[in-house]
Parts: sequence; structure tokens; C-alpha cells
Amino acid sequence: MKVQVPVHKNNDYQGTVADLTYQGNGVVKVDDFPIFVPNALPGEQVTVKVTKVTSHFAWGRVMEWQIKSADRVETADQKLLQSGIAPLANLKYDAQLKFKQRQIQELLAKAHLNDIEVLPTMGMADPYHYRNKAQVPVKLVRGQVETGFYRRGSHKLVPTEDFVIQDPQLDKAIVVVRDLLRKFHIAPYNEQTGEGVIRTIMVRRGYYSHEMMVVLVTKKRKLPMKEELVKGIVAGVPELKSLVQNVNSQRTNRLLGNEDHVLWGESAIHDTLLGIDFTISPRSFYQVNPQQTERLYSTAIKAAELDGSQTVIDAYCGIGTISLAVAQHAKEVYGVEVVAEAVNDAKHNAKANGIRNVHFVAAKAEDQMAKWQEQGMQPDVLIVDPPRKGLDEQLIEATGQMGPKKVVYVSCNPATLVRDIQRWGEQGYHVVKPIQPVDMFPQTTHVESVTVLERTEK
Repeated sequence: MKVQVPVHKNNDYQGTVADLTYQGNGVVKVDDFPIFVPNALPGEQVTVKVTKVTSHFAWGRVMEWQIKSADRVETADQKLLQSGIAPLANLKYDAQLKFKQRQIQELLAKAHLNDIEVLPTMGMADPYHYRNKAQVPVKLVRGQVETGFYRRGSHKLVPTEDFVIQDPQLDKAIVVVRDLLRKFHIAPYNEQTGEGVIRTIMVRRGYYSHEMMVVLVTKKRKLPMKEELVKGIVAGVPELKSLVQNVNSQRTNRLLGNEDHVLWGESAIHDTLLGIDFTISPRSFYQVNPQQTERLYSTAIKAAELDGSQTVIDAYCGIGTISLAVAQHAKEVYGVEVVAEAVNDAKHNAKANGIRNVHFVAAKAEDQMAKWQEQGMQPDVLIVDPPRKGLDEQLIEATGQMGPKKVVYVSCNPATLVRDIQRWGEQGYHVVKPIQPVDMFPQTTHVESVTVLERTEK
């Protein structure tokens, strides 16, 4: 049976934007039926043309604004709004911070956890040019080599030189490489035919060190005009410390292959985070907004209330950023991470910084927690910083068995955070302080947060 909906494709409707979705689209309702509208802000009165209809919602685009929001940024680059790069660039920054706080509040309310307070989001003084890593596709567009970003939901490249949220030195380096590829007629990789050479340009820059790395991701080991290209990049990127070719011969969406060749300089660059020196290789995971990462981790460490006598477990420890920072305040720190290369990086970083009270294991966090629990380990504090899918139930149950006094949850997804808070409740852990959101990714809809849970009963 066909579901009757109150809107039709290509028809125009007038309405007031009621809300923003977590993807940053405005919501206009016709007889309680939602139309998702890009570049529409709460409170605006708009005429919307419906572009797509499903049984539960529709998509539309703004044809005309009758009333615009006082929070609108008129100068926002429309190209960037159409990408995943800066979908909130049309919203004033203080309103972005409130939107992120409200995301968490609304999800808590839906889960009947209204008694948990959410503090105002910690923002940045300058919410632009913060990313220390860029990875841009290279494509042939109308016969010319271009770099840019894919339009959201497509594989159509939109050429651009200013990414707004990236360190300007990264944008400049990308243009240097692009112009050299044009000069030496080095063809981009074509996904359809499998022909061509250059897939992606990746650039990293240390926030404190100002050391730069350029990675050319290629289809094959053979790189035409290699010497000329290397010479041009070295001359054009004054802060360059490392120039690497990464070979990715697979027909895949994976960005990097498993083969690295140093073309010039070092195999890695360095930067510091919370006073600790980190080695960053092409495939190292390293936080892309170091200023806010320092604030996020400082908030988490402060929340742990360490005095040097505690044993701490850092689940999902990555390259050891939290573990190594916590080590200065704890007796022993145990880190677990599923990516073996990241664990090797963590061990290297611990050794390089002379930190001896940390122990890293390559394993699934939930498996290792269960193992540690069987071995009788009794941590005082558990710190978790999981991926967007949140925590595995097995990890929460193993924690319940181990019984640490405190859990510090660093979350990058409010939806899985709220789900996990409910699961922690079954193990006798409850939120004891207001949740602190931190804006790690200004101009986007993402929000990180720090939540503290303590054992109150079992």
C-alpha cells in the first residue's frame, strides 16, 4: 500500500525552519511531515521546493527567504556548505556552540536523563584554519589537473584552493604540488579506467614545530618526472621536513596503501601535545586540531582527579596521546588499542619521552578488558575514547566486574554516549558531574565531550 504524504516533488511550500538536524540541515514541517533543507537556519521563514520524497521525509532547497536568521553568516562559501568540509559555515560561531550543547541535551531528554546537566561548549578564539592535516583528491576536470573536495554524497570534485578550516600553509603546499603536476603533465588516477598516477595529496604540519610532511599517494611505484617533482616541492614548501610516496595499487576507497618510500628528508615529522613529543609518520593517527585536543584531554585528566597513586586504564589509546599525558599524574597506566601500528607508535613515543610507567597492548579493547579482569587487575580509573560507534557492551560489563571508582568517557558521538550512559547505569555507574562539550571541529556538526561516571551501587 502506497503511503500518502502531504508534499510532492517539484512543488513549493512555505514554512518556518523549526530545527537543525545533526547533519546541519534545516527542518521545515508540512502537516508534521519533515522536509530537510540545506542552508536553512532555525527561525527562518522560507519558500522550499521539494526535490525528493520518501515515505517518512522529503528533501528540499530554499527558493526564497521571507525572514532570515540573525545568526546567519551571509559571507559563507556556498561550495563549502555543499561539502562535508564546513556544513555549519553559514551559522554564527556562538550559535554553533549552542547547537552542539543542545544536541547532547536533546538526546539526554529523549532517554529520560534530563537530570544530567550539559555545560556550554568550549569553543575556539579563532574557529578557522585549525586542521593540521589535509588529504585532497586529485582529478582531471575539463582536461586540467585539479585538487579540491567531493560534493557531499557524490564523487564529483569541486576545485578549491581555500579550505577555510585548514592551516593556510597546508592549502599553499597543495597548490604548489598541483601546479607541479600540471607543469610536468603527471596524470591523476582515473577510477573508471584504472589509468593515471596520482590519487591523493596528503599534507601534515606540526602546530608547534611547524614541520611539514607531503605525501603523494600513487597508483604504482613508478613516478614520472620524479626528480623534477621532488626538486619543485622542496623549493616550493619552505617548512618541508618529509616528502613521502605512498603506493596504493588497490581499487579501493582506502586512502593510503601499505607501502611508503621516502623521496626526500625524514620518514616522519614531530610535534608536541601537552608538552610531550610525538613522532608522526604518514599513517599515524594524530588529532587534527591540537589546540582543542589539549583542552579536551586536560579536561579529561582533570576530571580523573589523579594524585599519583592510581592505576589507570586507557581503552582505545591510539598512539598514546592520553596515556602519556596521564602518566605524569598516575602510578601506572595501561593502554589498549586494536591497531598494531598505533601501539608501536605509542611504545616509541613513550620511550622517546622517557615515560616508563605506561604499558601498551595491541588488542580489541573489550577482549583485553575481559582478560585484565580475569587476571585480577583493579584499576582506579578507566578512560575511554572510543570511535563513533561507542563502547562494546562486553567492555562495559568487564568494567563492572573490575569495579574502578571512576570512568572518564571522551565521546565523539552524542548518540552513542547517551546509549552507553544507560548501559553504565546497569553496572551501577552514574554521571556525577555536568557533561563538558568541546568543539574540536568548528564549522562542522561534530561535537566531542567529556563525561564522568562513578560507581554508586551495584
